[in-house]
Amino acid sequence: MSNSITALRIDLQPGSVRVSRAGTSEPILVQNAETDKRPYIHPIISPGGLGAVTENAPSHHLWQHGLYIGLNDVNGVGFWMEGLRESAAATDGTFHPRILGTPTAKGNRARWAIGTEYRDPQGKAMLEETQDWTLTDLGESYEIDLVWTLRALTPLTFGRYEYGGLFLRMPFRKESGGIAVNSEGHKGDDTEGERARWVASRMPIADSPTDVLVAVMDHPANLEHPVPWRVDHELGIGPSACIAGPWQLDVGEERQFRHRVAVFAAPVESSVVEQVWISFSKEEAA
Repeated sequence: MSNSITALRIDLQPGSVRVSRAGTSEPILVQNAETDKRPYIHPIISPGGLGAVTENAPSHHLWQHGLYIGLNDVNGVGFWMEGLRESAAATDGTFHPRILGTPTAKGNRARWAIGTEYRDPQGKAMLEETQDWTLTDLGESYEIDLVWTLRALTPLTFGRYEYGGLFLRMPFRKESGGIAVNSEGHKGDDTEGERARWVASRMPIADSPTDVLVAVMDHPANLEHPVPWRVDHELGIGPSACIAGPWQLDVGEERQFRHRVAVFAAPVESSVVEQVWISFSKEEAA
């Protein structure tokens, strides 16, 4: 595959937005937004064109879907496990997404937005979420930017929890391994729960001749920045303000978070990831 940057195109289908490189038929990224299901992004194909850097519903976490958002203990309601864990099913809420407006592609950049209503187990709407995504294809890497907005429809308390927010599930296999690193220079288990500007997971993936590296970044304007991070035993990673403690929204009040997901076709030095974060940190919401 050429290293040159090509134009992107969008194929809008019921319940999905498919982003492809011009002149190709297979998407490099699919936004899923089926009726009454959690919205999520999967697959994200490596910028090198070989293999997916995301995994959907792995056996160890059936409720995890590539690149997605989940919350825990929102007024005691869970928006993480989708009712799939029997012990928590009675308190799990539901997701009701829709594609907002018309997704657009111009040059090497694509943009789309998803609006989702979160409802409690009795069907009452609790909050409105907007995920505004922008994909920039840089050839051997992508920058996937998210502006994530929560608007309370009732007074809300987001309780302290070990994870919650944006989360990345990659196709980790114990036998082939991988490693997590963060902006503080720490690796492996030392990244779990630690505050950092970014965390990256490096691992081999099927069909790719090299390891890939995906970094999730926290913006300085976000709550609790530099935020604590969840880094699980399968190298799933996610920034999570709720690790630091509970926070609230009143009726009609909004809270916005901004993140960048940098996807590299081959491993890069932490200094390269840091430069991407510095560029991101200087950007303001459109």
